[in-house]
Amino acid sequence: MSGRARLALCAWAATLMASCALLPLVEPATWILQAAFLLAVQTGVGAATRRVPLARPLTVAAQALVTLLLLTLTFAREQAFLGLIPGPEAFLHFADLLQQGSDDIARYAIPAPLESDGIRLMLVGGVLVIGLAVDLLAVTFRSAAPAGLPLLALYSVAAGLSDGGADWLWFLVAAAGYLLLLLAEGRERLSQWGRVFGGASRTPGAESGGAVAPVRTGRRIGVVALGVALVVPLALPAMNGGLLDGARTGVGSGSGRGGMINAVNPLVSLRNNLNVDEDSQVLSLRTNTNDLSNLYLRIVSLDDFDGTTWGPSRRDVTDVPDDEFPAPIGLSSDVKRSEIETTISAAGTYAQNWLPMPYPPSEVRVPGKWRYEPVGMTVVGDPGQTTRGATYQVKSLDIQPTAEQLSSAPAPPAALKREYTELPDSLPAVVGETARKITAGATNAYEQAVALQDYFAVTGGFEYDTSVQVGSGPQAIARFLQDKEGFCVHFSFAMAAMARSLGIPARVAVGFAPGSPQADGSVSVGLKDAHAWPELYFEGVGWTRFEPTPNRGSVPSYTVPDAPGSALPDAAQPSQSASTAPSPSASASESCTAEQKKVEGCESDSPAAGLGKDTNFPWWSIAGPWWYLKLLGWVLAGLAVLAIPLSPMLWRLRTRAVRLGGHDRTEAGAAVHTLAVWQELADTAWDFGISPDESQTPRKAAARIVRLGHLDPAAAAAVHRVADAVEQVLYAPRPRPTAGLTEDVRKVVAGLRSTAGRGTKLRAVVTPRSTVRVAWAMSEWWTGLKARASAARPTLRKPSGQQG
Repeated sequence: MSGRARLALCAWAATLMASCALLPLVEPATWILQAAFLLAVQTGVGAATRRVPLARPLTVAAQALVTLLLLTLTFAREQAFLGLIPGPEAFLHFADLLQQGSDDIARYAIPAPLESDGIRLMLVGGVLVIGLAVDLLAVTFRSAAPAGLPLLALYSVAAGLSDGGADWLWFLVAAAGYLLLLLAEGRERLSQWGRVFGGASRTPGAESGGAVAPVRTGRRIGVVALGVALVVPLALPAMNGGLLDGARTGVGSGSGRGGMINAVNPLVSLRNNLNVDEDSQVLSLRTNTNDLSNLYLRIVSLDDFDGTTWGPSRRDVTDVPDDEFPAPIGLSSDVKRSEIETTISAAGTYAQNWLPMPYPPSEVRVPGKWRYEPVGMTVVGDPGQTTRGATYQVKSLDIQPTAEQLSSAPAPPAALKREYTELPDSLPAVVGETARKITAGATNAYEQAVALQDYFAVTGGFEYDTSVQVGSGPQAIARFLQDKEGFCVHFSFAMAAMARSLGIPARVAVGFAPGSPQADGSVSVGLKDAHAWPELYFEGVGWTRFEPTPNRGSVPSYTVPDAPGSALPDAAQPSQSASTAPSPSASASESCTAEQKKVEGCESDSPAAGLGKDTNFPWWSIAGPWWYLKLLGWVLAGLAVLAIPLSPMLWRLRTRAVRLGGHDRTEAGAAVHTLAVWQELADTAWDFGISPDESQTPRKAAARIVRLGHLDPAAAAAVHRVADAVEQVLYAPRPRPTAGLTEDVRKVVAGLRSTAGRGTKLRAVVTPRSTVRVAWAMSEWWTGLKARASAARPTLRKPSGQQG
């Protein structure tokens, strides 16, 4: 074997050894056999073209072309010409697979299933690209040292995504491959000089060592350099551990009672979770509380604000207490509370280093290696310890403060206030100015907090949109206040920063909003329940949850004012502009309200009011009354003939007008209107071919409509706003009225029309599928009528004592 061929073989082996770092990311690991074979073909083509020999650019082009053909044969055979030559359809298929792989990476926890062709393409294709780069540098251009860069990139991507349990092993494998490549290049360079002088033999009569001495020297230099790279960072205090330090998993090194939480920001995947096409369950709960509106599952609190983003501070951790946790900071004995018990089961695909649980926890029973952080009252796993498949029990406190207790809360401790009101100098002045403007009429911190919450959730004109980027830089919050669109991260970040500008201690909590109740009594928590919310500190109550994100989660009861004149209208009270007492002297037209005119109509003062004044001769005298009666009959018959095929369309138009029309301003009227709007949205989707699934929760049904209807972000956000309003009505103890639902349905209708074909749009208008509800209603009416008739029919009985 020639020196160049030996170098190509070592480049193939080095790439394959670095690719082993990707093995923990997916199950099963059979993909690496496929990658090894395709990489061997790619390497063989390079060796063959160099043997011809071809120019270096032609060699690279030949390898790239063969790589493309191999990927086409493996992943896009049906879309390619003759099953091998890629065309436009094949490239579109590659794009679809890459998008699918990206979505699956956001959806699945590590290890992800290898059933996805998208993930397989990303793995195999990535290895081939890295292999081509290594072969280009080390073999074609004979420079093995720079070839370590693509190998390092491959390892770094894998190490950054993995749980970190055996990263040190894969690093040693990759490093051994790189050293092997360097050794092969050194031997190949030395061989070009002919017989290498190895120095005089130290032992009389011994043969010359040839190239052994230089090879040994290079090997020793490589080993020493590798050792220095691993050991030196451990001795530098500014670097938190060396390359093999396990702190990247979320917890610092050490196995004793102490340790440090590393500031790993959990917001990286929150937006991806909210934007997955199909929601998947990550947690299942069973609890003894009947009120699920406050059952938020908190993962970690973010209290370190640097002006660009929020993150968790580095905190000391201890062993999880065997008995009850210490009482939450700042909670006094006169605040009402109750203890609830919750059993939480994590899905096998959900791997989280922090333990999701209700706040504040009072006791935790969890298997595995977990530790407790007392300041944030969180439980975090040791390196490699995650929630994957775990089942644990949590006792927590349901704290129920009153508005009076919050409004009369004394000043917080000076040290706590100083830490949790700290703001960087880079924060734009508009943040504090807006906060002071919103809370101008507030007299205490509680009223300021409620004013901020209502500004974001109700009065400020903000829209919930998960397609908005999280943003970075000092101007991120200022842009959000200007654009007024975003999702929970934007709302919680902005409210916490504005609260701090007012002198209120604040932080951001990350976790899950209350899940969906199931028929078996459990509660399902999905990826789309991922949420972030602000927590503000009030002395005597402690850290208190607020909900500024519109149409997400539940508004705390202690922030809903009972007195009139607040930012929220009291749905139970009639509008002051409407008369509550009828006027006996008013005419029918004067007493008819605008709502009655719009929906039901009003009677006229006189049946003849609309007739003309000139009645000197009978109106039928021109052609005789019978002619007009015949004409009227023919017109009615023609209208009936037209109405029969158009009756489904007319019924749908009338039903839509009633459902989306006005409603009572009472709480019951708002709830009925919300359910009617949801029914209209579901029927509209049905008309466009998305059949209803009554077994799904509103949230999952909304996600299904968005997915099957291929809705744009604006229409998708409208669907979820309506679904969130329905869940408020169904599950919240005191549902808040949601404005703009009618307009949301109109956005959804427009979105469905924009993506539907011409035939689908025509059928949705002329013969809508949802009109089958008329037949169902008639069938139920007929069944009920027969049942009532059967119940009302007298039963003839024989007199007592009479024999047949």
